[in-house]
Parts: sequence; C-alpha cells; structure tokens
Amino acid sequence: MSTSSFFKFHRVIRRLHEGPLGVHIDAYAALLQEQGYKRPSACVHLQIVADLSRWMQRRELDVNDIDAETLKRYLHCRRHYVGRYRGASAAPYKILGMLRDRGIVEQEKRPVSVDEGERTAADFKRYLAQERGLSAAILHTYLPVVRQFLRERFGCGPIEFSALCATDLTRFVQRHAHERSPRTAQHMVGALRAFLRYLRYQGKITSDLAACVPTVANWSFSTLPRFLQPGQVQQVIGHCNRRTALGRRNYAILLLLARLGLRAGEVVAMTLDDIDWKAGHLTVRGKGGRGAQMPLPAEVGSAIAGYLQDGRPRCTSRRLFIREHAPRVGFANSAGISTLVQRSLAHAGVDSPHTGAHVFRHTLAVEMLRHGASLGEIGELLRHQHPDTTQIYAKVDLSALRPLALRWPGGGR
Repeated sequence: MSTSSFFKFHRVIRRLHEGPLGVHIDAYAALLQEQGYKRPSACVHLQIVADLSRWMQRRELDVNDIDAETLKRYLHCRRHYVGRYRGASAAPYKILGMLRDRGIVEQEKRPVSVDEGERTAADFKRYLAQERGLSAAILHTYLPVVRQFLRERFGCGPIEFSALCATDLTRFVQRHAHERSPRTAQHMVGALRAFLRYLRYQGKITSDLAACVPTVANWSFSTLPRFLQPGQVQQVIGHCNRRTALGRRNYAILLLLARLGLRAGEVVAMTLDDIDWKAGHLTVRGKGGRGAQMPLPAEVGSAIAGYLQDGRPRCTSRRLFIREHAPRVGFANSAGISTLVQRSLAHAGVDSPHTGAHVFRHTLAVEMLRHGASLGEIGELLRHQHPDTTQIYAKVDLSALRPLALRWPGGGR
C-alpha cells in the first residue's frame, strides 16, 4: 500500500514525498489503510503530514527532531491551514506514534519526578497492581485520592509518615465527602484505608491508622434496581437495522447485554478467542479479571456470527466488537457501550430515566424473578461474588412483599 492508492496525479504524489518525512509517507498510508480509514479521511491525513514535512524542511529539521514540542509549534504556525479539516490536528501525532513504534524516533523521555508524594503514589500503584493484583479501574480510583491526601497534608515538602494522626484523616474526609456521592465517598475512604495498610505493611507507620478513617453512610438496598418495563427490551432490540453493518454489531451487543446480563466493560473486553463455537460457550472476563464460562444461546450466537460474517471490518485487532469509525480498533472503554444503549433507547422510542448499559442487566434479573427464578439462580447468572449483592432484586417482587406490609391506620393496606 502506498500513496498512489489514494492519489492519482504524479505531481501530488511527488509533493507528498518531499521533506524529512517523505520516506515514511508510504508506510503511513499503509497504516491508515490497515486501520480502516476511508479515502477522504486518509487523504487529509497524508496532506497534513506532507505539509508538516515541508514545514520541517524549511526550518532545516530532521526526522529525529520531531517530538511533541515540534508538533505544537507546527500546529500553532499552520493553525489556519490545519483548522480547515476536521480532525486534522491528530495526523502529526499519529505519524509521530508510528515513527516511535518502529524505532525511527526515540520514545518520549518523561521527566523524572522529584516530588516525594508522586514517588510514594507510584510505589503504591505498583504494590496494588503486582502484589494485590487489582484492576486498572481500581488504580484509577485510588491513586487520585492518595495524591490529593499527600498534597494537602505535606505539600511538596518532605513527607513524614510518622507525623500522621487520626485527626489528619478525619479532617480530610470531612472536607471532601460532601463533594462526592455516597458511593464515590466510600471509594475515597476505601482508598485511604488501603494506602494506610500499605504504609503499615512497609513499616512506614506503626499504628493501625486505617481503623481511624471515618465511615461514610450509604445504606444498603436504599434504592430500587433500574430496569425497563415488560416488552421494552424487545422493542429496543427489534429496532436495530440489521441490514447495515453497524446495525448487526449493535444487535449483537444488545443481545449480550439483554440475554446474558453482561456488564459494558465485559462486552468491551471480549475478543475473538473468547468464543468456543464447538462447545457453545463464551468466556467472560468480569470484575477483577475473573474469568467465567457462560453458555452461548442460539439467538446470541447467531447474531454474533452474522456480525462476523457480514459486518465486522477487516482489521488486525482481536477485539470482538470494532468501532464504527477509523481507527478500526475496539471500544476504548465502557462509555462507548453506554452511549450505544442510550442511542438505541432513543431510536426505539423508549422513554426511560435510566439509559446506561446496566439497565439491561437489571431488567434481566427482574424478569427472571417475575418468572419464578430464585435469587440464587439470578446471582449465579449475573456472576455475583456475594449473595447480598442479589438481595436488592427482592425489593421488586411485590407479590412476595405484599403479605409483609403492615396494616395502615384507618384500615387500608
């Protein structure tokens, strides 16, 4: 694959190869083709990179001079030209990434932090990941809390862990708990406790300060599960236009959410290797990286097969579900699945106050309960680690709860 696949005129192709980046322009064109960029978008990328190359040539810059600072200067100098094309500012950074991946340009040299708080947070991160095996999502939740606590308590100066006391922890929680929802406030105090246990494990503190972290009230089962009304799930699934590649992909995703109760992150992480067509099951990687095998219903398997045969774009990614637009890779995170659900609900005319991907998981559990399934069976399907997690669905079993209602004063119930 070369630039001649996107441009016809030799004069244009010759100009694309000018400058220090010219010798790499064909490799960049092949990368765009591999990642599924359509011709108009690929042409814009190639023209921007060629313009960058000529800009560097005029300033007598070599390919080894390209870095984030150089690209920042280029985008500032050529902002009027680059600004004419939507998304064009990503092209210089994309070719820089390609050059780094191929070893042509050195990887970015990150400055070594001299801040003791940052070093402590980095050591804590390694401990959580390597020794406790916690997921990236937990690290993303815990580390900002730890950094904020150290910054507020010690600033940028030396850190004396021996000076920590219960008052420091209480004041920190009191300052910030009201800024968060009950759930995120619980995550905050959980991060503090984990960090203090780590300090004690490392011998940096001797007392059990983790026990001094205040508890944030968040009453169990204080809310109802969010679910759709009978028939609405099928209404949403039925509105997928399976005559298009995008519709076949969305149909398969919605069936995984609705029939198997998968979480959005589990759908994102699913790969081609997770499906065993002969055995009729698929592997699901849940919270904490725990894997589980689930039966593959015929309806769901047929939808996935239809997407793979006539919908999934050709690409090198092993992810099962691929983005609609280039680059042709898997979803970055669960937010893409939740957005897909939100749009599907709106397209089907389903008016629901709850539009996240989890609404299908809750609806599946409620429907199972209404059809006589036990809480244990529901918990097994949803892969709950603790039985208490499933107890929330007992609140929607009105027929079982009605005999427990107390007589209302005046004779009503």
